[in-house]
Amino acid sequence: AILAIVAGLACALAVARALPATYDAIANAVAPLCMSADATGSSLDKVEPIASYALPNVPGKRVTIVRVFYGPGGFTRPHRHAGSVTAYVTKGEIRSQLGGGPVATFQVGQSFFEPPGAVHLVSANASNTEPAELIAVFVADEGAQLTTLLD
Repeated sequence: AILAIVAGLACALAVARALPATYDAIANAVAPLCMSADATGSSLDKVEPIASYALPNVPGKRVTIVRVFYGPGGFTRPHRHAGSVTAYVTKGEIRSQLGGGPVATFQVGQSFFEPPGAVHLVSANASNTEPAELIAVFVADEGAQLTTLLD
């Protein structure tokens, strides 16, 4: 199953890179994810768009896939997402907490789900010495701002 996921992501990345206009559109769609207004995170934190596709069997919905890199001690400020998000940890360990829930640590090969509109209070690298990364798959309305940072 993991091989199928990796093959699918590799194919999606190849398609996105083969179509620069599509890749630029993906980058614009996930730009809000890339905001890093808090200097206490890591300078290595970044979000890399992988692919974005309209869902033909669900009119008005789009799936967008991104890779989130956290440097040692890196994190994202509290935020919420417009749609559903499934995250899959591919490197290191990720700490996560949704509003009202406990803080949990996810290791390589584990995943977690965020329902639409949930407040993501903690999204962070669990290590202060090693990098971490995850693949996030969003399903949201066409044109929706995928991520809104909270004060």
